[in-house]
Amino acid sequence: MSGVVRLRLDLSYDGTEFSGWAKQAGGRRTVQGEIEDALRTVTRSATTYELTVAGRTDAGVHARGQVAHVDLPREVWAEHRPKLLKRLAGRLPKDVRVWALREAPTGFDARFSAIWRRYAYRVTDNPGGVDPLLRTHVLWHDWPLDVDAMNEAARGLLGEHDFAAYCKRREGATTIRTLQELSLVRGDDGIITATVRADAFCHNMVRSLIGALLFVGDGHRTPDWPAKVLAAGVRDSAVHVVRPHGLTLEEVGYPADELLAARSVEARNKRTLPTAGCC
Repeated sequence: MSGVVRLRLDLSYDGTEFSGWAKQAGGRRTVQGEIEDALRTVTRSATTYELTVAGRTDAGVHARGQVAHVDLPREVWAEHRPKLLKRLAGRLPKDVRVWALREAPTGFDARFSAIWRRYAYRVTDNPGGVDPLLRTHVLWHDWPLDVDAMNEAARGLLGEHDFAAYCKRREGATTIRTLQELSLVRGDDGIITATVRADAFCHNMVRSLIGALLFVGDGHRTPDWPAKVLAAGVRDSAVHVVRPHGLTLEEVGYPADELLAARSVEARNKRTLPTAGCC
C-alpha cells in the first residue's frame, strides 16, 4: 500500500494543566504534544504525525468539541485501525480524550474547512464565589451582573467587522471576522453562559469580548460602549482580557462533504471589508 489517509479526530480536554494546544519549545505540556506522543507510541512509529486543529486554544482554555486531522501512512492505518481508538484511550492522560477517529471525507481540513466555531464562557456573580467543584471552569465576577444589558451590548457587535479592537494583532493576519452569535443566559444555578459563535476568531477575541460585556453588565459602561470600541478599531485599555478558565470550545461546524474542498480554499483567502466608495 502507498500514500496516506487523512483521519478526523473529535476530542475534548480540560485545559487547566496545559500550556495551550500548540506544541512549544522548552518542554511545556500541550494538548497537541500529548496526542502526537500517544499516537507515535501506540502505532510504534519512529515518525511523529503532526496534527492540524480547528482552533488553537490558549493555556487554561478547555474544549468539549475540538476537531483535528492527521495524515497517516495507509499501511499504518490498515494495521492499527481496529484498535487505535482504544489504545489511545489507554495511553493518553486523563485530562484529554479522543472520542472518535475515522477517515475524513475528501477535501477535509480541520482548520480551513470549518465554517464556524462555537465557544461558551461561564461566569457567576454569586456573592459567595464559585462552587468549588466548578472553580476551574467558571469565572467569579464580584459585582452583580445585568444580563439584559449585556445582551443589548452584544447585539451591537454582531456581523462582519474588523475586530482589531478586540484582538491581539499578529503580523500578516487579518482581524476581520463574522460574529454570528453572541448571547448570554443565566441558568437556574445562577451561572451565566455566554455563547459566542463566529466563522473564525483572532487571538484573545472571545475573552476580550466577554471582558467588555462584563464591564457593561456590572454598570461600569453603557450598553453602546462595546460597539463604540469596535468602531474605533484600536485596543482600549478598559477592555480586559478575562481569565481563560471560563472558556470552552464547544463545537466546530463544517459544510456538506461536497463543499469541504471549496471552503478550504475560500478560508485561505485574506479578507477585506467592503468600502463605501472611492476617495
